Formats: sequence, structure tokens, C-alpha cells
Amino acid sequence: MDDFIASLQHQAEERQEELFALLAELIAHPTVSPPARNTMDAQRFLERQLQASGFETELWEVYPGDPNVTAVKRGTQGDKYRSLLLNGHMDVAEVGDTSEWLHDPFALTLENGRAYGRGTADMKGGLAALLFAAKLLADAGAELKGDLLFQSVIGEEAGEAGTRACMERGCQADLAVVADTSGLAIQGQGGVITGWVTVQSPVTYHDGMRSRMIHAGGGVQGASAIEKMAKLIAGLQELERHWAVTKSYPGFPPGSNTINPAVIEGGRHAAFIADRCALWITVHFYPNEDYETVTAEIEAHLLAVAHGDPWLRNHPPTFRWGGRSMIEERGEIFPSLELDPNGEGLQALAERHKQVRGTSPAISMSPSVTDAGWIGRAGIPTLIYGPGELANAHAVDESADPRELVDYAKIMIAFIADWCNRIKPESEHERPAEKPSARVGEAP
Repeated sequence: MDDFIASLQHQAEERQEELFALLAELIAHPTVSPPARNTMDAQRFLERQLQASGFETELWEVYPGDPNVTAVKRGTQGDKYRSLLLNGHMDVAEVGDTSEWLHDPFALTLENGRAYGRGTADMKGGLAALLFAAKLLADAGAELKGDLLFQSVIGEEAGEAGTRACMERGCQADLAVVADTSGLAIQGQGGVITGWVTVQSPVTYHDGMRSRMIHAGGGVQGASAIEKMAKLIAGLQELERHWAVTKSYPGFPPGSNTINPAVIEGGRHAAFIADRCALWITVHFYPNEDYETVTAEIEAHLLAVAHGDPWLRNHPPTFRWGGRSMIEERGEIFPSLELDPNGEGLQALAERHKQVRGTSPAISMSPSVTDAGWIGRAGIPTLIYGPGELANAHAVDESADPRELVDYAKIMIAFIADWCNRIKPESEHERPAEKPSARVGEAP
């Protein structure tokens, strides 16, 4: 097997122009999000590549014009051997003013030791390398005993439900690798959720009534929703400071768990007292937290703040959390993802990385977020591991290191062949063992 893998990795070097041809085709499709609804042609191209490599595929729309591609290459003994899910997103970040770019954002340019184009780092480079790895394995007739699954999803850049929808369909695997931008570090991540906090007055007052609402003897128990929201913002700042003092997680600078009051909308006209105010917040939380618990903490704190105010006590704020799309609903969720540094999948991937790169990969936490949290939340052990540097993602003249892209393909060739030919533990237990061994929690 080692000689076979080494031969395929040599082919990856010799045939690397095929990798860059795949990447060039993907980049040529302007799948920017927003505006989104523009990935159909790119996804059809990717689907054809998977079919040519022996995958059974399905292309299905999440939103009109934005389909997911899900695929499986069934192993010869899929019930007994480990399965692997490969995941990546087809959408890319906005380009902005193209006059600021030195290179065409939608044409691959190989120049001065860099590969330029929108998506090279985030994350069409990773998708192209995975397609290339699958192609070389298929061309060589590699036998995979376990199932190999592939997801090319939409919507990651705008918090849309591409990967989430795949998980809701009941996707199962023994391990997942999300090929998003990590610089070939193996990463977990914290989580992000957006939410709306709204203060609503049951009565709308003319501006001329303000004096009776704020001065002694006025007799009108009304309030400006904007002014009451200011109290809640102060409450959020207090909670944010409390979190910074009381919570931490290895791999994150202190105080990385933040509550950002990002957008405020309130009032209707200068001639009225503001009867409504809505605050859009973005919340970052740690890998050992989930968004339900975090949002419950925020609600409890703000309701306590409201209880201390005579008007808010009777008109408490309301909350709307997350959403399936920043475009459609102005809301998103990226669940967190913890790593098991001793997990079999992580250790196996790290070993293959070291064989190609010569040193062990960094094991770290992403300072950003990816779709990986949705896969981990579905109960699949998940690793973020992809080419590209975060500093170049979303940047003008986005680029990646071509050497890193080739190495990533070589690593994934070896890892796919290794992992999908590992027997599942339950199958090992079914076979008679020469020497009985104790399982965790059992006496030897």
C-alpha cells in the first residue's frame, strides 16, 4: 500500500497541471456571495468531475440557482470499513472594485510563486485539490473498502444553509474533513450566532408628548424605545466583560468571546417618539459552548436588566436568534467545533501530513468560522484541514501557494486510501481475536 500511495503522490507532482486546470475552471465561475444564486454552472462542472471518478452524485437546489452537490463512491465493504466525508463550499467572497486588483479575480494566474484568483485560498483551491486527489485514485483503480462521500455546498460566505441542509438529510460518516482555509493546520473552531434584540412600545406618541413623558407630573408612562435600548446595550457590555473574566479556552486569546452590537434600527420619523428599536448583534463563543446555551445566557441577563427598569419591566425585549441565511433572513449560525487531539482520525491525518511535509501539522483553533460545526453537531468527528492562508481569504488579489495545493492533494490521496481501508471497531469485535482486550469502561 505504501508503494502504491507513493506512486500516486509522484503522479500528483507529474500531473499537477491537471490540478491547476481544475482550479482555473472553478475560479472562472463568478460564484460570489452575496448576491449568490449563481453556483449552478460551477456545481454542474464539479458534479461531472465526480461522476468521471466513479461517484454516484445528486445535484439539488438549496435556493433557486444555488444547488448542493452530494456524492458517494461506495466502498467494496462499506459496512465493515471506515467512511470519510469531504466537504467544501463553492461560493466565494465579494470582489469589490475590480480596479483594485492587479489580476483578473475570475482567471487563475500563476505568477511569482503564487496562484491568484478569487477562491484560491477560500476555498476553491481546496475543492480543486480534493477533486484531483479523487481523480488520481480513480485513474489508478485504487480499491476503497469504505465509502468516500463528497459535499460541494453553497452559502458558507453568507451563513446560508448549504452544509446544514446536507446534515438535515441524514448524512452519516465515520470522519469528516472540511477543506476550508487553515494553512494545512488541523483546526477546530469557536462558534458564531447573530441575533435581534427588539424593544417595542405598545403606543406611538407624537414628539410633542415627550415633555409629559420625562418631566415630573407629566402623567404619561411612555418611553423612547431607542433610549431603552441604550440600557440593554450597556447590559450587553457588562455581560461581555463578565464572560471575558470567567470564560476561556485553549488556543484563543482572552476575551475572544464577544458580543458585538453591529446594527441598530429604530424610530420612524423626527416628529414621533421612537416606538420601536431593534439591535442586531453578533456573538462569538468558545468550542465547548453551544449556541442554545449562549443565547439563553444573553436573554436571561437582558431580562434581568429590563426588570430593573420601570418601563422595560412591563415591556421586556424580545429575541430572534440565528437563521438559515444572512441574505434571506439577516441571520446566521456557525456552531462551534471541538477537537479530540487523540482521535484516530486526527492522528492518522497528522501522520500523512508529516510524511509529505516533513513536520507535524499545527493543531490549533481557527480564528474564523466554517461549516465544520454543522457536521460535528450531527455527531460526525470533524477536522478543518485545507490549503490557503486566512490573511489572503477575501483579500484583493487573493492568492495561494501552488506548492501547498499540490502537497494538500498528495496528503489527501494518502489519507483517503488509508482511512477508507481501516476496519471499523465494531467489525473488529465481531471477529475472533487472538488475545482478548478490554474496552474502555470494562475490567481487563
